[in-house]
Amino acid sequence: MLLTAISGGGIGGHFNPEWPVVGPLMQRIYAIVSTSTPENLATLQDIAEAFREETAIASGDLRSFPAGYPPNPYAPGGQGGVSPVNTTQLASSRRPPDRILIATFNIQVFGQSKLEKPEVVRVLADVVRQFDIVAIQEVRAKSDDILPRFLAAINADGSRYDFIIGPRIGRTVSTEQYAYVFDTTRVEYNPQQVGTLSDPEDRLHREPYVARFRAKSQSPAQAFTFWLVAIHTDPDEVRSEVDALADVFRLMQSATPDEDDVILLGDLNASESQMGTLGRLPGISWVVSGAMTNTRKNKAYDNIIFARPQTSEYTGRWGVFDLTEVYGLSQEQALTVSDHFPVWAEFSVWETPPSQRFTQTATPPIR
Repeated sequence: MLLTAISGGGIGGHFNPEWPVVGPLMQRIYAIVSTSTPENLATLQDIAEAFREETAIASGDLRSFPAGYPPNPYAPGGQGGVSPVNTTQLASSRRPPDRILIATFNIQVFGQSKLEKPEVVRVLADVVRQFDIVAIQEVRAKSDDILPRFLAAINADGSRYDFIIGPRIGRTVSTEQYAYVFDTTRVEYNPQQVGTLSDPEDRLHREPYVARFRAKSQSPAQAFTFWLVAIHTDPDEVRSEVDALADVFRLMQSATPDEDDVILLGDLNASESQMGTLGRLPGISWVVSGAMTNTRKNKAYDNIIFARPQTSEYTGRWGVFDLTEVYGLSQEQALTVSDHFPVWAEFSVWETPPSQRFTQTATPPIR
């Protein structure tokens, strides 16, 4: 399926249904030379940062985690998914049948070293089971068995989750993958409408990974369908990349004539006050406002973004899934799981008829 390029935007795209390989991957091979050019220095810094992250995670000590970890936060007196904004019980058995919960989670350097820590895997698996779809960023491993192994842990309790994963992408040797993990009893995706957007002008460090989903219901023709667009921006190029995402969003709104529900989610490395051109699109809205989304609770990096006039299936309920509160972890322990918290939003399983959609087009204020 071909997507037409947006005039002047510089971002076009196409889908390859045979994921995870979507076209040839571009990788740069750098040589260390005597001349310290800016490009060489930037590359060496990137490699050093990736090595530092891997080393920090590999050395994490989980032996001090509470007994019986992870606890059941939904037992009497449990936290019940407390967030700075909402208090919601998110246990899998309590997900409402007429709602779906969509989440985004940057699982910091999610690879072999993390999967070798049973305590971390138990937390991550339990987190995923709270939601119907989780968009995962920062899968970083040479092996292709990371998601299959993680899926086995998620489904160990009888759950029926599946995943789709994109190619390894990035401008340097430290590439990453996006993935969607989803409950097959609650949602389904179209294998012909999934892939990685192309970026011929190289405006994004990691091109978005998109997939079209549908809520499962007894009346499929009336079920909520939507595009998910996963993104992880480069922290050094936030302003230009967030502006580029405005073109991505418009592109996806017109990708198919029968779908205008576009939900862009992920680690934007930007707060609600840093949305730039993306935040000025007609009707655009985001769920996280006035809350921190990183584990140190000092940054608002992650968000879920959509146009309210079109995506009126959003119920208004959202939250930041605080690992320290839900599982009784110290900040140090939670950082061994990830340096980000999951962010979630709730949507109706039923498609809103066009005649009943919101008509307002006001955009949130940009400070």
